[in-house]
Amino acid sequence: LAVAATLAGLSITPVALLHTVGHTRLTPTIADDVLMLSALLFLLCTYAIFFALRTRKPRWALLLERVADALFLLALTGMVASGFIMVYTLL
Repeated sequence: LAVAATLAGLSITPVALLHTVGHTRLTPTIADDVLMLSALLFLLCTYAIFFALRTRKPRWALLLERVADALFLLALTGMVASGFIMVYTLL
């Protein structure tokens, strides 16, 4: 739960830094969009984990756990992909 919430914040940080430091470039990059999508997926993952821990129905808990796992892996993959995009954009 804490890792997903932390990674949501870490996904937003580079976007904010790129927009404040690199304000001369007006064109948004694909990496910004991928990072923001990753932040949203991490947030949804955090909600799924929270509700999975709170539910008393084992079937719902299992379903929410699987949803959280899928969201976490998608968001993590997006975060790594945006890193590659940023590196190749700057080169």
